[in-house]
Amino acid sequence: MKIEFAPLNIPLRRRLQTAAVLQWVFSFLALAQCCLAAYILLALSDWWIAAMLYAGWLWLDWDTPSSGGRRSHWVRSWTVWDYFRDYFPLRLIKTEDLDPKKNYIFGFHPHGVLVAGGFGNFCTEATGFSRLFPGLKPHLLMLPFWFRVPLFRDYIMCGGLVSSSKSSLSYLISRPEGGNVAVIAVGGAPEALDARPGALTLQVRNRKGFIKLALKHGWVELIKGGCSSWWSCEPCTECVSVCVSVCVSRAQLVPVFSFGENELFDQMENPAGSPLRTLQNRLQSIMGVAMPLFHARGVFQYSFGLVPYRKSIHTVVGKPISVVQTPCPSSEDIESLHRVYLQSLTELFEQHKHTYGLEEHQHLTFF
Repeated sequence: MKIEFAPLNIPLRRRLQTAAVLQWVFSFLALAQCCLAAYILLALSDWWIAAMLYAGWLWLDWDTPSSGGRRSHWVRSWTVWDYFRDYFPLRLIKTEDLDPKKNYIFGFHPHGVLVAGGFGNFCTEATGFSRLFPGLKPHLLMLPFWFRVPLFRDYIMCGGLVSSSKSSLSYLISRPEGGNVAVIAVGGAPEALDARPGALTLQVRNRKGFIKLALKHGWVELIKGGCSSWWSCEPCTECVSVCVSVCVSRAQLVPVFSFGENELFDQMENPAGSPLRTLQNRLQSIMGVAMPLFHARGVFQYSFGLVPYRKSIHTVVGKPISVVQTPCPSSEDIESLHRVYLQSLTELFEQHKHTYGLEEHQHLTFF
């Protein structure tokens, strides 16, 4: 294989961009293992008392990832994330203002291999989330497994990552003060196995857990003394006495599509039914994480490696879908809202696909 080496006269700015992305790839693929090894070595050394003290802290802090996490504005604002943003580059596009008095579930699509758009837009301030959506705090949901790794869990929580457990999502979208955004990569690990350039296949037809929780924490319909309204915590002359008791739970669904997310890496051919795909599915069912065999470019050459390609990512945040609260949603309720969500996601994609380089014949496929 002919190797295409990078030129020697690359500007320092671009080298810093590559370094920023390289450390992100390392954090995603190997930092957890390094943190676990460091903790074990600490426990076996003369500093074992520090490891025991941390274990005590871990026990006391065990539920934090399921209770909103522990974000750090300082970490989210590191300069390294600006270089990370400019490498692709990465952009966040707002289509409509969002009320900071409400809570939201962002359905992020597609998952991609490493969720670069989800991380850059919602776990850092590099693309200006707080400026575009003042009063809202984004939380990217991640598998609970990673929050059991010592030290690593504390680092990822600083960026706004929280557990993807049902209790964690319920905690975020049930806050009466509003202002929380739960970002879910709906396709999850199985969708990562289909992430390759040109892919527009989304694993979403059987993903309805977030729909059910949205219904449980949707809008409250208030009826008292002849007053009927969709309650939004605004003063009501006829219902003010009931305001405190009923205006406690509200959430809306928002489809989000990240154009360019699947263009960052190539992946070995693994069609459904192939031995490789069967093995990947088996490992995913056992460990809960996907094992895509991906590759892109290297640091000093462009022919192979694990550094993503320099491809633009445009993450478009769609319009919110109002959800009426249904404490015990039926299958029909879930199916109905799910259809509305898929329709909104399709409209968002079709409306913006030409702007970001896709052709008229390209459409989303749901599985």
